[in-house]
Amino acid sequence: MSTPNKAKQTSQQVDIAILGGGSAGITLASKLNNISTLVIEPRTPTERDCSWALWADSSQQQEFAAASKGSWNQWRLIDHSQEIIHSSEYYRYTSLSAADYISACESKLADGVALVRAAAEDIVSIGSGGSFTAGGQHYSAAQLFDSRPAKMADKSLRQHFLGWDIRTKSALQNPQIATLMDFRVDQSRGLHFIYALPFAGNRLLIESTMISTNLEDKDWYRQAILQWLEQQNIEIEETLGEEVGVIPMQAITPQDSSIASIGAASGAVRLSSGYAFSAIQAQIAKLAEGINQGNYLVPVPISPALIRMDKIFNRVLVAQPELGVPIMMATAKALDADGFARFMLGSATLLDWAKVILAMPKIPFLKQVFSS
Repeated sequence: MSTPNKAKQTSQQVDIAILGGGSAGITLASKLNNISTLVIEPRTPTERDCSWALWADSSQQQEFAAASKGSWNQWRLIDHSQEIIHSSEYYRYTSLSAADYISACESKLADGVALVRAAAEDIVSIGSGGSFTAGGQHYSAAQLFDSRPAKMADKSLRQHFLGWDIRTKSALQNPQIATLMDFRVDQSRGLHFIYALPFAGNRLLIESTMISTNLEDKDWYRQAILQWLEQQNIEIEETLGEEVGVIPMQAITPQDSSIASIGAASGAVRLSSGYAFSAIQAQIAKLAEGINQGNYLVPVPISPALIRMDKIFNRVLVAQPELGVPIMMATAKALDADGFARFMLGSATLLDWAKVILAMPKIPFLKQVFSS
């Protein structure tokens, strides 16, 4: 792994500088060869640790094996009236450790790629490149890419959550099934569900997740988790960690619009679901291939047509929040496991879309289509 540069008085020139060493930034850096590159990231992988998820095919299962915390070929959605269980022979719902993934990428950086463990300051964009300081050193780059978190507007629609990594006193029931959405929780403040991933033995990741325009106090999420655990007769032996997060589900603003954004900052977050890892991987793979051919244009991570569909869904959710649970359950019921995975990944077929559209309440969606 490349080590941080020591402070110098002179400016260091590089071909590419990547601001932010998270999912997009470090993935891009790990794919570059024969081009001088800097990754500017103040936090260590451990400090950036959180859970990322995707529906992984067999090749991705192998690719991300070192960072995988667990994977399931069965997943479920459940409300007070029905439980829908999907079983796939092609996809596995996979949970990754961000720390392990970032560490793996850092460990395979090419000789010409340096990691600077500091924050970028005094950024000045010049054309597609620019200059900045980091760790007391001044740098200039012919090309800048920005993967730092974008800004979310107040009261915008967001997916927000608080989760616990716990050990349970007893072995978990049905550890082969991931609970993606359990809606049997308080729905008075927005679309609310419990997300629970049973890892090996008696270890469980459980999150209280809301889709709404208002964030809640941390104790509100914690209480929802405790109530769900009590309903499932699950007792906590030990709490290993707590994770909080906020994911945009509406348009975001890059930290600096004059710099080419990549990853989530460029709009790689699926607005209707909050999933981003797969879209980031696809975008960065195309970008790295382009760079190797002299093309630095950042690929669009999600198609405009899909963004329009997601925006309509979100407007329905804001206008009639009581439809959130029925819509999600109807989507899961209309599709088989592979179709549901494709739909959540943003790669649904025309047949998948037809099944979903037929299952939706027509009038609420038509109102939002014609109001756009």
